Amino acid sequence: MDKSVAAGCREALPVILGYLPVGFAYGLLARQAGLSPLLTGLMSLIVFAGSSQFICVAMLGTGAAFLPIIITTFLVNLRHLLMSASLAPYYRKFDGKWLPLLAFGLTDETFAVVSTALQKEPRDEKYIFALNMSSYAAWVTGSLFGGLLGGALAVVTSMGLEYVLYAMFIFLLVIQLNSWRMVAVSLITGLAALVCCKFLPGQWYIITATIIGATIGLVIYDGQKIPAAIPGDGSGNLPA
Repeated sequence: MDKSVAAGCREALPVILGYLPVGFAYGLLARQAGLSPLLTGLMSLIVFAGSSQFICVAMLGTGAAFLPIIITTFLVNLRHLLMSASLAPYYRKFDGKWLPLLAFGLTDETFAVVSTALQKEPRDEKYIFALNMSSYAAWVTGSLFGGLLGGALAVVTSMGLEYVLYAMFIFLLVIQLNSWRMVAVSLITGLAALVCCKFLPGQWYIITATIIGATIGLVIYDGQKIPAAIPGDGSGNLPA
């Protein structure tokens, strides 16, 4: 197996361990909301956005119309613009044909792993693609099992699955706290989110806190050189 692909699959393990149970929980909730196992799996195959899928099935369960669901999930996913902008300097040398594939696999969790890896050493397209697709496969697998077993199992909260996602986020944050700068930015962003959630409607506190944290990080890291994604020609092949 290609070394980049193997590394991507290996470093996706924390995300995989989180996605399997959380995807399973989504599958159970989707069945409770009235979706068939087929539709439950198709949503994960096509959408691949955990928070949006949870919101969607919750709104479907209350009888919400499609337009409010579309608007709500769009607002929730606006944070992907910020994550994409953060990765843009690293992806600049990549072959353009890879970008749609890499964009599809961008989630909060894969972003955390990929951004941390890119800061440590050069990575190529195959590494990121393998990491994203391994995570994607885990999410779809968990969703399918949850959808298939949804009719036979009780309420998700009784199984404690709602805590798995938070545990995964905490782990992904901790592995990035390798300097006082990262600790400072994380604390400031967290405090900003706590304050903003008291005053801003919906999910806007997440976007606002992220912008505040990114701005503070830009100031703290001023003058620090951003490592290149790969010191090559963007062909997808690592240097010899």
